[in-house]
Amino acid sequence: MKIEKNIPDKYLKTYMEEDRPGSAELIAFPTSTEEVQEFVRDAVLQNKTIIPVGSQTGLTSATYPVDNAWLISLEHMNQIHDLDEQTMTLNVQAGVTLAQIRDYLADTPYFYAPDPGNKNASVGGTAGTNAGGMRAISYGVTRDNIRGYDVVLANGEKIHVGSLNKKDATGYDLKDLFIGAEGTLGIITEMQLKIMPRPAYEQSIIMGFASLNGVSNAIFEVVKSPIQPVALELLEESGIEYSEAFINQKMEKVEGEAFLLTTLVDNAPDGLAFQVKAIEELGRRAGATEVRELSPEEAVNMWLIRDNILNGVVAQGDWKMYDPVVPNHEFTDLVIKAKELGTKHRLQTAFFGHAGDGNIHICVMREDQSDEVWEDSKQAYEHDLFPYVSEVGGLLSAEHGVGLEKREYLPYFKDEAYMSVLRSIKSALDPDNRMNPGKMFEV
Repeated sequence: MKIEKNIPDKYLKTYMEEDRPGSAELIAFPTSTEEVQEFVRDAVLQNKTIIPVGSQTGLTSATYPVDNAWLISLEHMNQIHDLDEQTMTLNVQAGVTLAQIRDYLADTPYFYAPDPGNKNASVGGTAGTNAGGMRAISYGVTRDNIRGYDVVLANGEKIHVGSLNKKDATGYDLKDLFIGAEGTLGIITEMQLKIMPRPAYEQSIIMGFASLNGVSNAIFEVVKSPIQPVALELLEESGIEYSEAFINQKMEKVEGEAFLLTTLVDNAPDGLAFQVKAIEELGRRAGATEVRELSPEEAVNMWLIRDNILNGVVAQGDWKMYDPVVPNHEFTDLVIKAKELGTKHRLQTAFFGHAGDGNIHICVMREDQSDEVWEDSKQAYEHDLFPYVSEVGGLLSAEHGVGLEKREYLPYFKDEAYMSVLRSIKSALDPDNRMNPGKMFEV
């Protein structure tokens, strides 16, 4: 196992680009679960804290190193072991990226359903935050697409949670406990991913609306209908413009100021045609100014624009993103409220998100403020935004996690009894507070 004490700068910051590098004593690069166990046991003997690192695509500073911690990067655990067609399982190490999985399955009749925007994310990292992505409306989030995995606990022991069986009433459900725990309970090392048969036919459609109110009506009509799109995404003018500038490519001309981009799939052409007709009628009934079926080439372009909105925002300069989730009927009201708060606090805003499951991505960007005013404006924005999200029955994070960036706001959404249970679980599995301490909540 390679261990470095001269730690490259990229491991001392995260994708969030904190103001100053964190502090770490060393970084290890294991290639197997056994080496992870060895590393954790050494940390126990020397009373060191451990911070697991994936591809560093996270958006909450969850891997930011503090207090001279030991870092453990799983990026060299990047092997896809095999595809088991009998159980429809892909066996991988946790450092494998979504792009690797996509390419590995490209010439097979199968696919891995979770589809977060950043395809360089490691699958272990997506498990750490329970990432969702654009296909979650139909296929669920990461935890719904993992059959089982090995996890190294805070004492260096390894356990396997989950199984290849489709049903399980055998004791507590530990599989879902470590998913979304942001590395605070253990280190996921080897995973059994559920794969799906690739649908035979698909069609992408874009609907344009004169305002967000029309989008709200369309979302409601689609969600309550028998039609089940595999993706239903909100695109809004400002976000589209940032993406177009980043990739130097224009969106297909569609009348409107707010848009719904959807993809439908079926294994029979007649079935797909029925769905397409039905969703087009739903869109027009909701007041769409234009409903357009996209050619395969147009669809690739449109989804490329959707995938690069965040990259376009990042290219503008200082930024921050939030990923609250609200009940579907509150979705567009949240966007309207978030826009108003941007104006109030002199922040540029851009929006995109998973309209089908109530998860909006809110980006705020710095204008001409000083460093101090920029920091104060973000905090004031958050102090207005999160109470509103809580009041309408929403939650702090849909798929990016809490980390350090949102930790202070968790009590807005979870009462003290709930927080006490979280601390009890942490204490039971990690009594020395060794695993990624201080992330998500304070012990």
